Amino acid sequence: MKVQVLGAGCAKCKLLLSHVNEAVRGIGFPIEVEYITDINKIINFGIMTTPGLAIDGKVVSSGRILSKEEIVTKIMNAKLEGENEEEK
Repeated sequence: MKVQVLGAGCAKCKLLLSHVNEAVRGIGFPIEVEYITDINKIINFGIMTTPGLAIDGKVVSSGRILSKEEIVTKIMNAKLEGENEEEK
């Protein structure tokens, strides 16, 4: 699984990155965290407001700083969705 923080390097983007790093430490499976600051790559995700959060390339939040708990919930939901897709 890959979690991507989308932002140009502002304080809010860095805070979201910090929350993501703290959130993934407590999860019991491997997660790659990527911080994307390239504006062209951010535009390709289709978000208009940073910070943004994507999981496996799918945007799950934009324009707000999620709490660690919200991030864990989004990661676990994405994992369940992925497992449900594999079962089909």
